Amino acid sequence: MRVFFKMLRWILHVITYSIKHFMPLLPILRYPDPRLKKVAGRVDRFDDSIRRLASDMAETMYEAPGIGLAATQVDVHKRVIVIDVSETRDQLLVLVNPELVESDGQQVCEEGCLSVPGIYDKVERAEHVVVRYFDVEGQERTIEADGLLAVCLQHEMDHLDGRVFVEHLSQLKQVRIKAKLAKQARITA
Repeated sequence: MRVFFKMLRWILHVITYSIKHFMPLLPILRYPDPRLKKVAGRVDRFDDSIRRLASDMAETMYEAPGIGLAATQVDVHKRVIVIDVSETRDQLLVLVNPELVESDGQQVCEEGCLSVPGIYDKVERAEHVVVRYFDVEGQERTIEADGLLAVCLQHEMDHLDGRVFVEHLSQLKQVRIKAKLAKQARITA
């Protein structure tokens, strides 16, 4: 009996460790879940709950793995995004209540999304952006970006407005993507 409980304790430890270290902390909504269409509300209080949300989102993003995540994608409808486009995964940006204040130029980049797994397509975005936001302490900041960071900022801010990157594509592509995701869901179910 003692051996049985030791074995059970070891199995529970392995399961707990696996969940903690190999699965995203927060569940990520999958397109076309209607909750992804919800517009996020502004954050008015910069307290421990916002810092915890940002931390949990960052952990989820890194584990998924991704380079950006909006609170809307984890079914929290607050204007919070986390981004890290660095190769070393050590340059986390947390933006609360981000606002696009300037954009210019055009670039076409292939995008993917944690809410639309396995789907990648070209989307046209501004080449250069200036975004005003607050950090988790409530300090107002501004960031200028181009290239991948500019794309990621625009992509994640779209989520806060209830928009997923595939909505930038043609209707035909959207129908095909929904069909492909439905097929994937049936196969994994």
